[in-house]
Amino acid sequence: MKTILWVRQDLRLADNPALAEAAGAGTVIPVYILDDVTPPPAWRIGGASRWWLHHSLAALRDSLGGMLFLRGDPRLLIPELAKSAGADAVVWNRCYEPSAIARDSVIKAGLAQTGIDARSFNASLLNEPWEVKNLSGAPFKVFTPYWKSCRARPFPPPARTPQFTVELPAGGLALEALKLAPKNPDWAAGWETIWTPGEAGAQRRLADFLDADLRGYADLRDRPDLTHASRLSPHLHWGEISPRQIAAAARMAGDSDSAKSRDADKFLSEIGWREFSHHLLYHFPSLPDANWKPAFDAYPWREDAADLKAWQRGMTGYPMVDAGMRELWQTGTMQNRVRMITASFLIKHLRLHWRAGEDWFWDTLLDADLANNAAGWQWVAGSGADAAPYFRIFNPMSQGTKFDPEGDYVRRWCPELARLPNEFIHAPFLAAAEVLAKAGVVLGRDYPRPIVDHAAAREAALAGYQALKAAGD
Repeated sequence: MKTILWVRQDLRLADNPALAEAAGAGTVIPVYILDDVTPPPAWRIGGASRWWLHHSLAALRDSLGGMLFLRGDPRLLIPELAKSAGADAVVWNRCYEPSAIARDSVIKAGLAQTGIDARSFNASLLNEPWEVKNLSGAPFKVFTPYWKSCRARPFPPPARTPQFTVELPAGGLALEALKLAPKNPDWAAGWETIWTPGEAGAQRRLADFLDADLRGYADLRDRPDLTHASRLSPHLHWGEISPRQIAAAARMAGDSDSAKSRDADKFLSEIGWREFSHHLLYHFPSLPDANWKPAFDAYPWREDAADLKAWQRGMTGYPMVDAGMRELWQTGTMQNRVRMITASFLIKHLRLHWRAGEDWFWDTLLDADLANNAAGWQWVAGSGADAAPYFRIFNPMSQGTKFDPEGDYVRRWCPELARLPNEFIHAPFLAAAEVLAKAGVVLGRDYPRPIVDHAAAREAALAGYQALKAAGD
């Protein structure tokens, strides 16, 4: 019996239910289809994610002993491949983006009409989005009760890696023909020294995190100058490791070392936020495109291309914001606390629409995930589920002082400010002329002056939110 294994965001061998199903039935035909057709144009794979995908596919191809690569519309290509390869079944692991759900439903129905068995499985979540409900049988809209309900359910254990035999039909493309990796220019040059895409890299990253950085995570995870971050999100997004594997390992680490127990619980709650985001996206599929709270449709957003560009380039004049945006551009990631600070600045200091930030993160983050990205941006804006209150406006200077107290993070990503004393590292515009001169900094030349005054921006943002509130009364 031949089974097509349609590979998507499940780029691993271990704890892969679709692979286990295919292997148990006989010969496996693994295929990856670069689908630049089905998702809406705004949500087709971004540049940074394509770099990761290229390297992760190469790793999986080698682990499988070969893989068929195609490009086009899976609604056409999957049935064609099944017919030409003489396949008896097609299996895949589920994706939860609205366009993927619609596409997969069409494919499954079409295969059934031709007598080909089609099955899908859960490989990327601890709980299916429809499995966790509140007491009224409705989807949760607040994280804490959602996660409490999830924790009351047993975490499913990871499955073993199956034995399998691979068959590759003739045809297909070389991985390089998918043109996922950037060339001319290679703006991702050097990323391979920072990241190791693939299942083996994911397992090493998890082991290193649990061994070296889990202890203290609960208290130190918000410190971008330290290493208490898992850096597992791109591995998790692309399915190089499963949440079941992570949860099992984290719980074991917490159970075996009481000093890590609280840290393991906090880390698991971050996995829970990812689950909650997918829960929201499934039940509210317009989440990436429209305000979850319709009242926010009336918010008086600004449009300012120059301000948006300054934010994207890390040239706002606020070092904590700029350091985060430069880290993102240079490494494809950004520490979580800094994501909140930079997002708050765009939305509440510049009053630019959260969609502008969502779009930029989609293209520049290695872990760009539709559910996480949309839920996160709407949370900061105040328009989403369980959202931050509208009056919570991050002060980028005080946030920097609190979470980067020695200025190490800013000095790394804004080296032109490296010689400033700690007192002014998060607010160089407050330094006296002689302090700036001693540090070799000329504002407006070496580092920009603030593009907006914090106090004035805060008042304008609050006025906008108050007007919104008044309009809803």
